[in-house]
Amino acid sequence: MGEIKVSPDYNWFRSTVPLKKIIVDDDDSKVWSLYDAGPRSIRCPLIFLPPVSGTADVFFQQILALTGWGYRVIANEAMLHFPLQTCSAVLSLVYFCASEGEVFPLSGCRYRAEEARDAGEAGCCPETFNLQYPVYWDHLEFCDGFRKLLDHLQLDKVHLFGASLGGFLAQKFAEYTHKSPRVQSLILCNSFSDTSIFNQTWTANSFWLMPAFMLKKIVLGNFASGPLDPEMADGIDFMVDRLESLGQSELASRLTLNCQNSYVEPHKIRDIPVTIMDVFDQSALSTEAKEDMYKLYPNARRAHLKTGGNFPYLCRSAEVNLYIQIHLLQFHGTRYAAIDPSMVSAEELEVQKISLHTSSEQEEQ
Repeated sequence: MGEIKVSPDYNWFRSTVPLKKIIVDDDDSKVWSLYDAGPRSIRCPLIFLPPVSGTADVFFQQILALTGWGYRVIANEAMLHFPLQTCSAVLSLVYFCASEGEVFPLSGCRYRAEEARDAGEAGCCPETFNLQYPVYWDHLEFCDGFRKLLDHLQLDKVHLFGASLGGFLAQKFAEYTHKSPRVQSLILCNSFSDTSIFNQTWTANSFWLMPAFMLKKIVLGNFASGPLDPEMADGIDFMVDRLESLGQSELASRLTLNCQNSYVEPHKIRDIPVTIMDVFDQSALSTEAKEDMYKLYPNARRAHLKTGGNFPYLCRSAEVNLYIQIHLLQFHGTRYAAIDPSMVSAEELEVQKISLHTSSEQEEQ
């Protein structure tokens, strides 16, 4: 496992922000894992959903910055839960090895091999314990599991930031709950509204048969190549590291969700405030897919980044964080604010109240 070069803050983040694990299904085969940071008094937080190759920690720069400004942020993912006894060693993302006395670091965590062996004797699976979305094979199953997670967290409504596949799943969840809305707003980063853009809907049901190296090759084929600036190169290295941590079933299920024939029904989510975030340089998202998103959400705010590739939240985090703040600003002073009211000035709240009052009058007219 190579050194994380995206930011020196990463290892500090991993050592200070606790990782929670929650089982919401009837059985214990699926475990949602999340970083919940910021004031717990906030009842409408911002939740991040990662792309195919990512885990929740790909948003560490957003978590550190936004919580520092008073926002409550949840970076969400899930893991495949082994049907064996869980222990503290596994909960620390440890790479288990049987070599006595050696130390093996994984993303800032260090455990001696004898501790890993003891964990195995206690009933834990003695191998890499990786975090990811649960192994869901269709969008309805994912949405049902995510709804149960929000119920468990006692969150009636949330703001969702979804990157690529995460953005598509965020839209499908908003669509799934449209009769009893659970999504207050959407930020869609390099995302899409129709899986047919990948031209792989006919192979979606065969991903479960493919070995892990073939699945990883499919994902890596969408990563940028050629000369890149240092920040973008480090971002890609980071995502490759995250991709390597995923097993065959996790990758197969994600690619199935990514390519399974499905599209967003806009009439079910047309009243949700949306910000579309994309880049002008090379990314896996085609110009046609971007145009489709603009047509689907004609009233959406647009957050364009000159560069950033597939992972702007890693290599252009300052710009992404600014756009997130701008998006969430419209909810300041309301029950759907994702920020601690004490972190917002009285002048800013007054401006926001006037804006909300003006918007209400225009809607009535």
